[in-house]
This record gives sequence, structure tokens and C-alpha cells, in this order.
Amino acid sequence: MLITKNIKMADVIHMNYFTLSVLNRFGIELGFGDKTVAEVCKIENVDVDFFLEIVNAFVDKDYFPKKQLQTFSVKLITDYLRKTHYDYHQIKVPEIESLIEEMVKACYSEKENLVLLKKFFNDYKQELLNHTNREETVVFPYTIAIEDAFNSKTLDNSVFDLMETYSIAIFQNEHENIEEKLFDLKNIIIKYLPQPKNSENCHKLLYALFSLEQDIIDHSRIEDKVLVPKIREMEKVITKRFGEKK
Repeated sequence: MLITKNIKMADVIHMNYFTLSVLNRFGIELGFGDKTVAEVCKIENVDVDFFLEIVNAFVDKDYFPKKQLQTFSVKLITDYLRKTHYDYHQIKVPEIESLIEEMVKACYSEKENLVLLKKFFNDYKQELLNHTNREETVVFPYTIAIEDAFNSKTLDNSVFDLMETYSIAIFQNEHENIEEKLFDLKNIIIKYLPQPKNSENCHKLLYALFSLEQDIIDHSRIEDKVLVPKIREMEKVITKRFGEKK
């Protein structure tokens, strides 16, 4: 079922409770009563069309509005991607660390295996941090500079100089599939880790890992299918303008 602006925001959460993460990234707090998506977005000063494209892509994995998303500004897209980074590092990763720590404390046998699991995730956490830091400090500033240059009536030579040292193709080639290690981590737990006496924490940990993995896949999909093609086309236009000016 496609989410529209006339659906009650509360029903969006009932349809898929994972949308709570999306609402959080848009700064939408709970307690909106029976207000519709359009009404809540207006109150919270959220672009309702952008919200609908993101939330529908999040709920339905077969729905991906590539062309529609490309109509929105780079700044709007990168702002959402930045908020997902914050969500990973401030909410999802600490939750997983806490669950692993609880499993280590509650385990009186095979503790060595859980300590190795903890180290495996800590290594992944650092890799995720390096990945998001590079996007925050290099990729996103570059994409916004390209959009500014694309929208400007005057051509700044410094932007063309920037394009000679970096391009969205470099990002695309360097873009790692950081969710693959999460798959390996889940497999270790499912296939090889001796089950603790209380398996509830183990199941919670798996749910959290599946959630983070899917979220990162969605995040990467927006980058690869929307941001990269959008910036590539802008780079072409800027290069053509520069050549004509010369």
C-alpha cells in the first residue's frame, strides 16, 4: 500500500514500525494525534513530497522513485543522509554494543567466543565510522559545491579545479559495501555461536543487526541510484560550460 499525504501519520507507523527511524530523521516527534502526513509535515516544516518518497522507499523494497528523488535538491538529499549517519552512531550502534555487552556479562561458558564477537563488531564500528566520516568531510561538501556551481549563473574556476582533483566517479569506485560484514556477523551468531542460556538477548541482537543492515542498504541505494547520477549530470553541464567559456 502506497503511503500518501492524506493518510494519518499514526497509520504510517502501524503499517511498518521501522518508519519510526525515518520520522526521527525528519525531526517528527510522536503525539501528532489523528493528523495526516501532510498536516504533520506542514507543522514540522518538512517537505511532504520528499518525506513521502523516502518513507515509501523505506516501507516497500520494490518501490524506488529514482526519477522523483532526483528532482529534489542535493542539499535536501545529503541532509537526510547525514541524519542517517547520526542515527547509526548515536542510536543503532550503541544499542547493538549494549546487547553484545549484556550477552558477554550473562555468559559463564564460551565467553571467549562472545569476546571475539565483541571485537568483530568493534572493528566494524570503526569501519562504519571511517566510511561516514569520509562522506561527511569529502563527498557531501563536494556534491553541494557542484550543485551550487550548477545553479550559479557565473562559473567559479575553483569549482572546476576541485573537479580536476575529485569527482563523483571516485566516490562511486571507492564506495564499499559496508553491510557485507554485518551479514558475516549475523552468520556467526546464527551458525556458529553457542547459544546462551537466555536466548532472548541473542534474538534482540539479531533483530538489531538485521535492522541496521537493511537501513544501510537503503542508505547506499539513495547514494548510488540518486545522488551519484544527479551529480554526474551536473558535472557534465559544468564541464561543458567551462569549455564554452574558454
